[in-house]
Amino acid sequence: MIDYARLLATLVDGNVDFIIVGGVAATFHGSARFTSDLDILYSRADHNLARLAQALTVLDPYLRGAPAGLPFHLDHKTLRAGLNFTLTTSAGPLDLLGDMAGGFDYATVRARAIKVDLFGRPCLVIDLESLIRAKRAAGRPKDLEVIAELEVIREESR
Repeated sequence: MIDYARLLATLVDGNVDFIIVGGVAATFHGSARFTSDLDILYSRADHNLARLAQALTVLDPYLRGAPAGLPFHLDHKTLRAGLNFTLTTSAGPLDLLGDMAGGFDYATVRARAIKVDLFGRPCLVIDLESLIRAKRAAGRPKDLEVIAELEVIREESR
């Protein structure tokens, strides 16, 4: 079970620079598909890595799918050394993306992101066109149907 409100509150209240991408963003744009995790694109600036690590501490982050007992500590050093992390937290699954397929990094997506209010918190969501392009660039089979649906949504909104 995922607690979107708690995940977003933790990130926003921790002053983390992030943008909602993936399935939640697709749902925001009108997709009927359900997603069971929250994907965020985060700023790789040093101050933001420290904020992200500090904020997530209260959620007991652990590598999703890793064996129990593996020594893992999500801190500034770990975030700096890695890029993308699939985590399990006490609020549900959270994917941290340092960049996305198609050359999308935080600064690129931030320039076109949409400001929204979710669960009483101000958030940024990737714009529809960038989401479609990123999913197409990823080329994963699971994205093909989502791309088709998002393209229909885009055409209907014009």
